Amino acid sequence: MGWRLTFNDGTLVVEGAELDDLPPEFVWDKRIDAPRGPSYLYSAVVYLALAKKISLENHAQKWEKQLVMNHRVEREARDYQREAVQSWIQNQRRGIVVLPTGSGKSFVAELCMAQTKRSTMIIAPTLDLVGQWYDRMRLAFSSEVGILGGGFHDIRDITVSTYDSAYLHLPTYGDRFAMLIYDEVHHLPAEASLQAATLAMAPFRLGLTATLEREDGRESLLDEVLGPVVYRKNITELSGNYLADYEVQRIFVELSEEEKEKYDVARADYLSFLKEKQIYMGGGGWRKFIQAAARSKRGREAFQSYHLSKKIAHGAQSKINMLEKLLLTERGRRIIIFTNDNATAYAISQRFLIPCITHHSDVKERQLIISSFSKGDYTSVVTSRVLNEGVDIPSAEVGIVLSGTGTVREHVQRLGRILRPEKGKKAIMYELVSAGTAEQYTSQRRRNHDAYR
Repeated sequence: MGWRLTFNDGTLVVEGAELDDLPPEFVWDKRIDAPRGPSYLYSAVVYLALAKKISLENHAQKWEKQLVMNHRVEREARDYQREAVQSWIQNQRRGIVVLPTGSGKSFVAELCMAQTKRSTMIIAPTLDLVGQWYDRMRLAFSSEVGILGGGFHDIRDITVSTYDSAYLHLPTYGDRFAMLIYDEVHHLPAEASLQAATLAMAPFRLGLTATLEREDGRESLLDEVLGPVVYRKNITELSGNYLADYEVQRIFVELSEEEKEKYDVARADYLSFLKEKQIYMGGGGWRKFIQAAARSKRGREAFQSYHLSKKIAHGAQSKINMLEKLLLTERGRRIIIFTNDNATAYAISQRFLIPCITHHSDVKERQLIISSFSKGDYTSVVTSRVLNEGVDIPSAEVGIVLSGTGTVREHVQRLGRILRPEKGKKAIMYELVSAGTAEQYTSQRRRNHDAYR
């Protein structure tokens, strides 16, 4: 007896099969008296049927076997882009490509799509990126392009979706696409997004990122639903040839006497609470601190002290003074100023009359500011964290980091904002650090990458 495959609400049903013949993720569904399993194992089931010479009646697949996809972009692929595509193809068209910001990851995706010629869903974390991919796909291919998310529900052979919309709708459309492309794939290990990836049948899968590694280590979970890293190049390997030359300068600034006194008091109060509760800020230390702080007035005071110490270190007056000097030194070049919080970004915007982008800025406002910045109408932009990844800003030459987290990913992403190549360009990243504060340790942690050595 042969097998009959159907797709049902994000799962794969294999009628006629014995449970022992299928991958271990399958379970026996008594309601239909047949095995049921996650849809991402579709290709594994097909290969099993072929290996066992079992006839297969396939009612699950809803995509065309091959599309007419006219790739209209005439552009010479760089050596590493061709290598990335070839590595992905050799791994049965599954896996992750890790390339620095500005190196042309999206063009690698285009080349993979042009080689595969199947219906494709491209999944991106933000509406800004969805818009960029939509525009790029309309330019690159003759096929119509749809959008899922941001008020749109238009399904086409090429469809661009947010991560959130993919989670909501892949149970319905998981049989519609033969290929999934995850942009900024380091977001995929989040519980809901990872679950959504199992709901689609797509045998061909590509992940793109500049910074794969996560502090929680969950990137290891991508192997099963997406495939392993099939190609990787870092910033230092491509700078000078394919990315702009760059240098990084770390500048230590001193707190004023008043700031230092307030900082020391607040920091001591915070550390005293940690000692009282025997909390060590490694592993799950932050979560333990939050839980302990919520249980008492003393804890809430310690939490406020923690935030006050960060606020003083991040927004020290000497940093603002140094920023003014750097803006004068680098005048005439296009500068992005990075902060860790909205309040500092707004304060800098008001002080220096610089356009500001935060997560409160709507899409039209962001696009207007970025467009004006690219044309040179604005020479500086200040942002909290929304420009860390994804947004295409080819004209930026100078980055100034006033404050940030201790994650390597954030710092490398910020560096990537200024590395898109232009003739004769020499990019520079300034990192301002408050001396004698915990920010020195934070700075050291986030610089733990070859790009900063």
